[in-house]
Amino acid sequence: MDLSIVIVNYNVKEFLQNLIHSIIKAAKEIEYEIIIIDNASDDGSAEFIKEKFPQVKLIANKKNLGFSKANNQGLALAGGKYLLLLNPDTLVREDTFQKMIEFFEGTPSAGMAGCKILNPDGTLQLACRRSFPGPWTSFCKVTGLGSLFPNSRIFARYNLTYLDENQTYEVDAISGSFMMMTKEAYQKVGGLDEQFFMYGEDLDFCYRVQKSGLKVFYVHTTQIIHYKGESTKRSSFDETKVFYDAMHLFVKKHFSSSFLVEIILRSAIVFRKFFAFLGRRRLILLSLILDFIIFNLSLAAADKLYGSFGHWKGFPKFSYAVIFTVPALIHMLVAGIMRIYRKDSLSVLRNFGAIMVSFFIISSFTFFFKQYAYSRAAVLITYFILFFSLSFWRIIVKLFFKIGRKNEDFTHKRSLIVGTNTYAITIANKLKSKSTDFHLVTGLIGLTSKEIGKFLDGFEVVGSIENIRKVIKEKSIDEVIFSADELSYNQMMAIVSACQTENVDFKLIGNNLDFLVGKTSVSMLDDYPLIEIRYNISSPLMKFIKVLFDYCLSAIVLFFIYPFIYLAVKLTGNQTEFRKFILKVPNVISGRTSFVGPQTENKNNQLFLGKQGLTGFWYIEETEITDKEKLDLYYAKNQNIWLDLEILGKTLNKMWGSR
Repeated sequence: MDLSIVIVNYNVKEFLQNLIHSIIKAAKEIEYEIIIIDNASDDGSAEFIKEKFPQVKLIANKKNLGFSKANNQGLALAGGKYLLLLNPDTLVREDTFQKMIEFFEGTPSAGMAGCKILNPDGTLQLACRRSFPGPWTSFCKVTGLGSLFPNSRIFARYNLTYLDENQTYEVDAISGSFMMMTKEAYQKVGGLDEQFFMYGEDLDFCYRVQKSGLKVFYVHTTQIIHYKGESTKRSSFDETKVFYDAMHLFVKKHFSSSFLVEIILRSAIVFRKFFAFLGRRRLILLSLILDFIIFNLSLAAADKLYGSFGHWKGFPKFSYAVIFTVPALIHMLVAGIMRIYRKDSLSVLRNFGAIMVSFFIISSFTFFFKQYAYSRAAVLITYFILFFSLSFWRIIVKLFFKIGRKNEDFTHKRSLIVGTNTYAITIANKLKSKSTDFHLVTGLIGLTSKEIGKFLDGFEVVGSIENIRKVIKEKSIDEVIFSADELSYNQMMAIVSACQTENVDFKLIGNNLDFLVGKTSVSMLDDYPLIEIRYNISSPLMKFIKVLFDYCLSAIVLFFIYPFIYLAVKLTGNQTEFRKFILKVPNVISGRTSFVGPQTENKNNQLFLGKQGLTGFWYIEETEITDKEKLDLYYAKNQNIWLDLEILGKTLNKMWGSR
């Protein structure tokens, strides 16, 4: 037997199905076996494999034994001349196995090798070629010197970014997502060290292979795609803790002979863990720092402002240390208790609540600490400023930088379907009819340029695989969807590699046309009945916020803008799109319409989609009538103040751009 492929699976059934199909295509010319070890998945993986792929050798563990122990179970059964440890969330090219076998046969000194590994966006996955974490290498990695100087042989040793990714060479270590070895290397070194539950086992294995006298290589002539981290997303493990515990174990095992080396490496790992902890909470740190600064700036502004109107001489200098620390810290403590500081969201409404609560607390303190009760008027002015300033920076960050908007990414996806056969058209129709997410199917991509311009079941062929990068740029594409029915994995990966700088998400359709596999999620294509879908537009809180927003904005427009527009129309008789929009604002304050909503008010008593809007997706998107109805559903499901602001902004851009 030529090749034994060992795959450890944990709750990634959809990814695994696509991987097996790619393996079958890639292994047509060789004798092979697939051994899958399922680590107690609860998504039906084991049953699925038994039913769909009876030829696969399956070991179904009753509990999660970890990556190393499960792989060793598979390696013990392997009978191939070459052994491959392969992650379930990968895809291989048709030539991958043949190219790797050819490499081994032409390189007798090689005991282990890994191929080029791409992220789903086409960029190189840096872990596919690495150095061992020695003292200097770890220091450069932890301090970020390797990232600052990626082309430096001195600083960028860990990820070897100074080396050409399109060359083959010997390396210290390769990624555990694709580790191919000779049977001889396995027999000589033994299996993976089962002390490593997850992470670190690949570094340890490569280290032991080299110690045995064999070499480890990075091979550029073929490539795979790796949807990194899919199993860990579905586990209850703290992967950061597990990862750094594994690094500690690696250092202890291989560098314990040098006390200095172990101390340096352990310190580097601790610092790395600390920075990773801070990185996950950077939004909390940003909020704390900005709130502290803005609070004290507001206090200083109130001090100066109040002094300019009366006999107030300002806070005494000796009290600055208390005045400019304690009140701000009290406010931040209140905000923390009210869960304003979160790692994934910025709440403007909670911020209002925290301002009111801390105002009453600090005002009350002035009765007990008379030595610091200098001016309640200054406190009142401070909080008046804070009401706007603390909210303003949050609104700016959320609206323009798209930070702190958990579950608020409402921008629909512009999609390209690669293929023109019946299978591809079925995919396009499924996406088009899916109402829980909005995919704007921009068109199809043909295999040759001869097909460009054709219409197939209402979908235009807008490009070919030769010029797909140009189409992605010109049409601002968000996702490209492949189907393995018409395209080879070689062609798919060539496209992914060529478009790695375009910031586009590449997805692969499920074999039964029932799901999409992407870099961030598995999306089911079949819709749930509408009665089961919860729409934000029906939420009492969302309704209140929307009504409040409509009244406040319409009052501002009617007072500051409407009179001038009305006068201009009367004098000139010229009604632009913008002027028509402003003249309809009285309908908003009267409650008949909303600024943002469906094109016509929904008449379906079973499903409220919102009041008729002066604008909406139906205005800013040039789509067919049926798509506009779907956009109304999409808006109702995801309605939020931030979505309304985005739509209003795009509406004004479109109106002013058409003048």
